[in-house]
Amino acid sequence: MEQRIAAIVAGMTLEQKIGQMTQAEISSITPEQVRKHYIGSILNGGGAWPNMVKHSTAADWSALSEKFYQASISTEMKTQIPVIWGTDAVHGHNNLFGTVLYPHNIALGAAHDPVLVGKIANHTAAAVRSTGITWVFAPTLAVVQNPRWGRTYESYSSDPQLVRAYAKAYVEGLQGNLMSANKLRPGQPMGDHSALATAKHYIGDGGTFHGADQGENRANQSDLINIHGVGYFGALEAGVQTVMISYSSWNDVAARKNYGKMHGNRELITNVLKGKLGFDGLVVSDWNAIEQVDGCARAHCPQAINAGIDLVMVPDDWEQFISQTVKDVQAGIIPISRIDDSVTRILRVKMRSGLFAKSPILPQANPAAMNELDYDRDLAREAVRKSLVLLKNRKNTLPLKRDSNILVVGIGADQIDRQTGGWSMTWQGTENTAADFPNATSILNAIRQTATGTVEYSADGTGVDVSRFDVIIAVASEAPYAETKGDVPFPQSLQHSDRYPADLAMLNRVSGKGVPVVTILLSGRPTYVNDLINRSEAFVAAWLPGTEGQGVTDGLFLNNQANSSQDFQGRLPFDWPGAACPTASRSSILFPRGYGLTYARSRQVGRLPEKRAPDGCAIGAN
Repeated sequence: MEQRIAAIVAGMTLEQKIGQMTQAEISSITPEQVRKHYIGSILNGGGAWPNMVKHSTAADWSALSEKFYQASISTEMKTQIPVIWGTDAVHGHNNLFGTVLYPHNIALGAAHDPVLVGKIANHTAAAVRSTGITWVFAPTLAVVQNPRWGRTYESYSSDPQLVRAYAKAYVEGLQGNLMSANKLRPGQPMGDHSALATAKHYIGDGGTFHGADQGENRANQSDLINIHGVGYFGALEAGVQTVMISYSSWNDVAARKNYGKMHGNRELITNVLKGKLGFDGLVVSDWNAIEQVDGCARAHCPQAINAGIDLVMVPDDWEQFISQTVKDVQAGIIPISRIDDSVTRILRVKMRSGLFAKSPILPQANPAAMNELDYDRDLAREAVRKSLVLLKNRKNTLPLKRDSNILVVGIGADQIDRQTGGWSMTWQGTENTAADFPNATSILNAIRQTATGTVEYSADGTGVDVSRFDVIIAVASEAPYAETKGDVPFPQSLQHSDRYPADLAMLNRVSGKGVPVVTILLSGRPTYVNDLINRSEAFVAAWLPGTEGQGVTDGLFLNNQANSSQDFQGRLPFDWPGAACPTASRSSILFPRGYGLTYARSRQVGRLPEKRAPDGCAIGAN
């Protein structure tokens, strides 16, 4: 295979090589342009669909993939090189209309179940492959240190060893038998239900100062390796074929050495990842990330290519990138040896995956993932159930009897987008309605399907006589978000009620009136909620569970035999803050990582202090 790759590279023109190193977004390029410019890769960003139709079917996706593929193998090149399509399928095939969305990574971390993660990866691969796509930009291996970061929910845990175990399980589940058991040699080409994985974002993205998105990681070298690097050991051990570079920077303050933006960091990309760790797959940049390297522009960054980037994600400015990079090589700014290495790695991954052997389009346009939708829903529901963390259960309020008369309050109970969060049909998870999730079950509907007594709903609890009910189920929730928009920038407090005061007002209307309140929190991070916990007899962290709301009710109700249908299994993947402005002190932790009550194992949670920070956090807070 290596001899074949070398012969192909030797027969390519410079323009063809740079074309292979270019990744464009489907809304900014046509199949004909892929053919003309020898484009090596395309992607769909969050909120991009075939013909920009949000409700495109799996057949629509496959048809577009077929057009790009046929264009890529109809060029003037001596050897036709198929294009590879990448997608952010981070909790299921989350851009595909009607598909199952699994819980986000933070919830899976609470489940502490690598086997479950491997199954979800395998089902995600099947869904992606059913639409003619062979490359997934997952898993995220960030070991988040500060929940201010808006991508905290994309992290499995602050425990590096759990992230390592999940990385291995996810890559193996997604890629199937692509690599042999010892992970050193190619195994079988990917089957119809496997896809290439991406370990991201290399390296240290979860440890930026104050949790700022795309910010500066100030860890020393030891912490960079032993905290932020551990997940990559698991992914590389599993034979991951692609690695995506982080937007963040690394400043080793202790050693007084500032390495700058990771996309220009030759030491960690070429010397460590490709050299010391022996990674022989391809390194891809993030969305327009090269422009953040000193001296670079959106479509021009020889520093990033010389640092070791092989495939450059330039969604819209790909034509300028090609022409500028060709000039850089002709001027000697980028050595032709660096270009040849990049193209070799790209071809190696394509060849290993089987792209050279057959079309990525499956024989049947109807996707296996949609044919097996019920099976996927069962798996997603299991994942939700296992990820729930019981933080408080005063006087054994839970489990609930099915014949209870129930009042449900909170807009999150009936809005699917608050269950699914970011990277759900759109990038930020916003601009969605219930019609965008036709197969989803909201928590409210799940309660209605489970309970046999009266179930009434009030979005905010206004004007309701709570004495008519046996129990109140309140759903507090964050609005959906992805990176940047989801940040809680310092010095803002981490108190949920500061950002979502309506949830506290809702609880004030219904709690303390002789009817027990069970609060379910939908959030992408652990957050300061002492005021909400104090107003609840039971409190459950449900994270961002996805489309299967019945997984939540599975943990709340007794089954028909009056036994708990499913005891709580989830344990916190992160420390839970006990202060609106937490510090590095252990005294700022309310519930430590690993905490989680069960029906069999309870613990008294008394009244908690409610200290607000209306003027923001002082210097010294995290």
